Amino acid sequence: MNTAKTGAHGEDLCANYLVEKGFAILTKNYRFGKNEVDIIGKLKDTIVFVEVKYRADDSIIAPWQAVTRKKQRQIIRVANQYLQNGAIELEARFDVVSIVQSPLGLRIDHIEDAFYPIA
Repeated sequence: MNTAKTGAHGEDLCANYLVEKGFAILTKNYRFGKNEVDIIGKLKDTIVFVEVKYRADDSIIAPWQAVTRKKQRQIIRVANQYLQNGAIELEARFDVVSIVQSPLGLRIDHIEDAFYPIA
């Protein structure tokens, strides 16, 4: 499986997981400039920007650890544009969903409020 297909597979697994948890998926792969948010969902009165990290096997570091401060700033920039463009005035949060698919099975770790915008 190439990188694009692997990423899309991880995002599909994540979207299904979020729907099972009660989320409405608003959009996937929302782009602003060169940056992107993997999934934008809504849970009750909150818009949730989700970064998905998927690995086909267990690596030395957990997938969520790959969400660097630089990546967080990029996601925040896209989120701000999405909220302003849609004139959305709901609460917003940033989650990271880490998915590892190994011979032992599928493990999904959902980190709510994984990071916050810094003023």
